[in-house]
Amino acid sequence: MCVIRIHFTADDFARVRFAPRPSPVPELHAALMMLGAPHEQLLFGRWRSRLLRNLPHAVRPLADLVPDGRAPAFLDVLGDTPDEGFALIRAARPEFVRAGIEEVYARRPAPPWIRALHDGDADAWRTLVRAQRTAYESVLAPVWPLVQDLHRAEFTHHALTAAEQGLGAALTGLAPRSRLCGGVWEWPRPDVPGVREVRLGGRGLVLRPTFHWRQGPLVQDLPDRPVALAYPAGRGLPLVPDRNGPPDEPLAGVLGRTRLALLHCLDQPRTTTGLARRIGVSNATASAHASALRAAGLLTTTRTGRSVHHARTPLAELWLAGGPAAG
Repeated sequence: MCVIRIHFTADDFARVRFAPRPSPVPELHAALMMLGAPHEQLLFGRWRSRLLRNLPHAVRPLADLVPDGRAPAFLDVLGDTPDEGFALIRAARPEFVRAGIEEVYARRPAPPWIRALHDGDADAWRTLVRAQRTAYESVLAPVWPLVQDLHRAEFTHHALTAAEQGLGAALTGLAPRSRLCGGVWEWPRPDVPGVREVRLGGRGLVLRPTFHWRQGPLVQDLPDRPVALAYPAGRGLPLVPDRNGPPDEPLAGVLGRTRLALLHCLDQPRTTTGLARRIGVSNATASAHASALRAAGLLTTTRTGRSVHHARTPLAELWLAGGPAAG
C-alpha cells in the first residue's frame, strides 16, 4: 500500500493553518516538475510542448538539480514574492546545500557547475538564481494572477468547510480518498512506493494548494519547523492566461513578461503594493517596472497624500488591444 500517514497530537489540531496566499517559488517548482513529468500526456502534452519550445537557454541548469525529478530540500522555501523566495534559497546554510546535492548525486557524477555550487562558488549561485528568475518569467509570471485568484477561492472554500463541518471534514475534503482516524490522516499516494510516516509532534501543519502539480501531496518535513503539505488543487488542467492575463503575444518579447503582466493587472488603478502582490514580485521590483513603463508612456502615476496609484495610458490600452500591430 502506498500512503502518507500524518500523525497529529492534540496541539497539532490547534496549529493547522492554511497559507493565506500562494508562494511563487514552490508553485514554480511544481510547474517545472509537471513540465518534466511524462504522465497525463493527453491533458498536458500541448502545454509541455509549448513551454519547452519557448524556454530560454538560461533555464537549462535547473534540470541538473533534479535529474530524477526530485529537487534537493534547500530549494523548498516559501516567500510572498519570487525575490523573497530566491533570497531564502541563497541564504540556506552551506551544509544544508551540500547535503541536498550529495543526496541527489549519490550515484552519479555531478556536472561541473553543480560541483561548484556544492563548494559555494559565487558564479554557480548566480547561474542558479538567473535560471530560476528566467524560469519564473517564462513559466509562472504569465499565469500568476490566475494562481492568485484560484488560491483565494481555495482559501475561502477551506474556511467555509472548516466553519460549517469542522476541521476533519476540511482536511479530508482536500483529497476524496483520504481519511482521518484516531489522530492519523491517511492519504493514498500511488506514485510513491511504501508508507511514509510523518509525525507532527506539536509543530503543526501548514496547508498549501498548488495548481500545477497533479500527483499526490508534497510534504516538507524539516526539523523545528511546521510541516508543510502542498496538495493538488484547482481544475486539474494546465493553467493558461485568461483574458486579463498576458497571452503569448509579440508584445511580451518587447516589454518582457513581468511588465506585460503588470500592464494587464492595471484594469483598474492600483498601488505599487497592489501591483507587487498581483504579479508576485517585491515592491521595489514593481516600482522599477512601473517607472520603465511610465518612461515609455504606457502608464501614469498619481500621488494622493501618501498613496501612489498607477493607471494605464490610452497608448497602453491601444497596445493591449492590438492596435499598433495592425497599423
